Amino acid sequence: MPSLAEAQMWLRNAIVEDCADEVFCVQEVSPLLVGGREPAKRLAIHQRHFEASLTSALLGKFPATSWLIGPTAMAEAARAFVHFHPPMAPCIAEYGAEFPQFLAPRVGAKQIPYLCSFAELEWHLGHAAVAIDHPPLATDAFAMIEADALVDLRLALQPGLRYCAAAWPVDDLIKLYLSDAAPASHEFEPADVHLEICGARGEFRIERLDVASFTFRKALAERQTVGMAAEQALERDANFDPGRALVSFVTETRVVAMINSERAHDGH
Repeated sequence: MPSLAEAQMWLRNAIVEDCADEVFCVQEVSPLLVGGREPAKRLAIHQRHFEASLTSALLGKFPATSWLIGPTAMAEAARAFVHFHPPMAPCIAEYGAEFPQFLAPRVGAKQIPYLCSFAELEWHLGHAAVAIDHPPLATDAFAMIEADALVDLRLALQPGLRYCAAAWPVDDLIKLYLSDAAPASHEFEPADVHLEICGARGEFRIERLDVASFTFRKALAERQTVGMAAEQALERDANFDPGRALVSFVTETRVVAMINSERAHDGH
């Protein structure tokens, strides 16, 4: 008799891996398929359910990407992805983060060089839109903090904030999809964009930022200190004003809490 770990691995491989030899798959796990007739058909039910349910979940998260490359190519890529990258966590909402990078070379990065960036933007939009806003900090919350302490401060931001950069204006393309318009022609040329996505309760906004402001805000979103974020922004633009940028950021209700160093290192 196989151990529990061996039995679980056999069943996992038979269901998750895209096994071309179904007879071999059944023979490998046949000692486990007891209590009924036609084990191959019973196993096939689980295999189909695994593939169909996860494929459907992916397609639901990337409708704009499907619009861009076509439903057939999208469905084929999604089916392949679920076998190469099965879920590693119980939360299906987090499943699919690696899909944009998997999709681009499979469909043809040379034909659609902006595909990965476009799919990544859609991934961020989906997560931002379902977030729930937290009560923001007011600017006077920083009034009693001395300058030396301010540079070591880490900030917690609204859950619906996301930052992504691309070498193509993929925000224009996704707005074209959302407008449900079909222009006779659309010029699409390479152009660096630095995007801030802010969403909550089914809605979102996409804003373009200058590179220094993007660097500053993205660093804060990654829980780096205010001082570290300012240094990185100044490397991109020597005229960047960290103080004014921080005030603007707080005024826009992006900041929800201050975090001390101990909690930040704990990952909270």
